[in-house]
Amino acid sequence: MDRTRFHIVHDEQSDRHVVYIKGELDLAAAEQFRRAVEPLADDAAKLLVIRLDELTYIDSTGIGMFVALLKTRKKQGARFAIENVPPKVQRLFDLTGVSYFFSETDDTTERIGGQS
Repeated sequence: MDRTRFHIVHDEQSDRHVVYIKGELDLAAAEQFRRAVEPLADDAAKLLVIRLDELTYIDSTGIGMFVALLKTRKKQGARFAIENVPPKVQRLFDLTGVSYFFSETDDTTERIGGQS
């Protein structure tokens, strides 16, 4: 298993957790992603931002993880954002219908795609 294909960095700020994803978010990286992001998702007091600037590939496992995060955060009444989605990934989100569950508004609500 080539673990160098996926890299995650967490930047905690006073009002938010920002998670930068680099590489491929697929079945092989799912456990690493889950271990890194699950504790952050439980911190409902802060906005959780997932930045996808350097995401090169995502499969159905990765998409499912984003949907699960959205559900968790909505259940908590907590804010969640996915930002800077690369065009190829945005197209996949659009084709699978995932984009419908996110809206591009302000940083107090969920959004997917676009530059922030």
